[in-house]
Amino acid sequence: MKKEHILVIRFSALGDVAMAVPVVYSLARQYPDTRITVLSRALARPLFEDLAPNVGFMEADLKREYRGIRGLNALYRRLTAKQFTAIADLHNVLRSEFLRMRFNIGRYHVAHINKHRRGRRQLTSVNKKKLKQQPTSFQNYVEVFERLGYPIKIDFHSIFPEEGGNLNLLPPPVSVKNNNDLWIGIAPFAAHKGKIYPLELMQQVIEMLTRQYPKARIMLFGRGEMEEKQFDEWCKLYPQCIFVGRILESMHQELILMSHLNVMISMDSANMHLASLTGIPVISIWGATHPFAGFMGWNQSTDNVIQTDLECRPCSIFGQKTCRRGDYACLNLIRPETIVEKTNTLLLTKNNV
Repeated sequence: MKKEHILVIRFSALGDVAMAVPVVYSLARQYPDTRITVLSRALARPLFEDLAPNVGFMEADLKREYRGIRGLNALYRRLTAKQFTAIADLHNVLRSEFLRMRFNIGRYHVAHINKHRRGRRQLTSVNKKKLKQQPTSFQNYVEVFERLGYPIKIDFHSIFPEEGGNLNLLPPPVSVKNNNDLWIGIAPFAAHKGKIYPLELMQQVIEMLTRQYPKARIMLFGRGEMEEKQFDEWCKLYPQCIFVGRILESMHQELILMSHLNVMISMDSANMHLASLTGIPVISIWGATHPFAGFMGWNQSTDNVIQTDLECRPCSIFGQKTCRRGDYACLNLIRPETIVEKTNTLLLTKNNV
């Protein structure tokens, strides 16, 4: 009898891929005799390669090696050699639809995600807005596996053991954390302007935190030219700040560090999801987007969401649209004090300080 082997397809942004981790982990634990292979971009490998003994990872570069119809056909031929018994498309875009079509022709058992586009359009509508919670990505992913005959209950806390990742794998000054040390993560950037809290206001947040917690370390997460320029400036102004990208070489190392944070302050971004996968509390700041679209970090409390109530919000599911008002009031109206107060409350509640 052919051994059950599920292909899980999810490309797209890192945050979307990260949201598949709790579901794939639970699937692997609840069906230990079923092989699972996740097909995604190379960047996502650290999220899955040590997730469970029956989970494997396969990378595919759709922009080069598997570009266009010819490339997708080549990828399909490579995939068929793996002898999959079921195909879970957690992406549902043109490329994955093409692969799905090929698998359907080959009489594979195939299911794909329902993105609930109608409900999301109503969330962002100008004249007929319906502010209603949409199914989360976690729920949508679970439904795909249910249709394939693998009902699951998500049972996931962290990609690391309860004590967190191994700090010995990190270089100084983040290789040791004492019991009384306070580590605060801040990830102030996102893919789109509509999701980025104004940097001058975030600087005020950092200044207040360093005054209140003079012995705390502020870990700055993010990579890119803009991030480097801004983080270098903040590190000069505030000695407590550490630009994580300057001392850590990989996403795996960043995940280890995240698992030892007392709290993460993040935008609606990949870092919100990555931090959530390490089991730490995240204070998330939302502008053009909204948690009702279904993209909250795994197991995060709505009590730790910071957002402004405006009639125009949300104006975008992914944050890429230009502000209709032209002033990004959804972000500019959030006071730095609000973020600091939320941080204080969370730290005290968790008995972290």
